[in-house]
Amino acid sequence: MIYDVQAAIRTLHRILQPGGVVLVTSHGISRVARREGIDSWGEYWHFTSQSKKRLFESCFSAENVTVSTYGNVLSTISSLHGLAASELEPEEIDFRDPNYELLVTVRAQKSKNGR
Repeated sequence: MIYDVQAAIRTLHRILQPGGVVLVTSHGISRVARREGIDSWGEYWHFTSQSKKRLFESCFSAENVTVSTYGNVLSTISSLHGLAASELEPEEIDFRDPNYELLVTVRAQKSKNGR
C-alpha cells in the first residue's frame, strides 16, 4: 500500500538504532486487494525475493540482509481460493517452491556502526 517503497526502506534504516533489526513480510502471489478510486487506498507493488533483496541491499549492507520465501503451487492456489492453512496438511505447506513465492520475508539489520 506504500507507493514510494525506496523512501520507506530508507526511513526504516534511518530510524533503526545501530544493530537494530527490521522484519518485513509481504505477499508474493495474490489477488489485487485494493483498487484506487474504489477502496480507500490503492495497491501498487507485488514483490519477489529478487526485488526485495535489491531494495533492501540498497540501504542495508548485503551481509545484513536475509530474504526467505514460503509457498508452492498448492499453497498458492489454496490461498487464491481463500482456503486456510489449517485446511492443508503440514507437508503440503512446508514444501518451498522458488517458482511460487506466496510469502516473501526480509530480515535486515543496521550495521553496529550505523551504516
